[in-house]
Amino acid sequence: MSIDDRFHNLGLSLPKPMQTGNLPFDLYRIEGQLLYLSGHIPTESDGRLAKPLGKVGAEVTPQDAYDAARKVALGLFASIHQAVGALDRVQAWLKVFGMVNTAPGFNAIPQVINGCSDLILEVFGPDIGAHTRSAVGMAELPLGVPVEIEAQVKIRL
Repeated sequence: MSIDDRFHNLGLSLPKPMQTGNLPFDLYRIEGQLLYLSGHIPTESDGRLAKPLGKVGAEVTPQDAYDAARKVALGLFASIHQAVGALDRVQAWLKVFGMVNTAPGFNAIPQVINGCSDLILEVFGPDIGAHTRSAVGMAELPLGVPVEIEAQVKIRL
């Protein structure tokens, strides 16, 4: 079964790609077989900023932050699809870097970013979806989002 088929069989759909507006960077960049994905934030299927907003461990529960990280994964998938035309073109997930907007004392950061990692593995399987990862807490993130995630993947030419 192709990755695109597995994605749809899981009942998932790609959101509209995140809009960067007038920001001075692109959502992705391809260099050879490497696809670099800029930091993505949680969005709804129509591209609007997803809620809740705030710090994890204060205004945002760990479960809501985990769910936000899953939304970010879907946004990463949308950018991959936009960049190369199909999720099947991903040969390997290389690196995921997750940032969590943390309240003082909140340290369950890896469990939050698991929302993204779990969905990558669910969709791409362990051979393609296995990746290296960092998960760090931040004092603030853009627009008050609870999670921001960037990634690098290897694509088939």
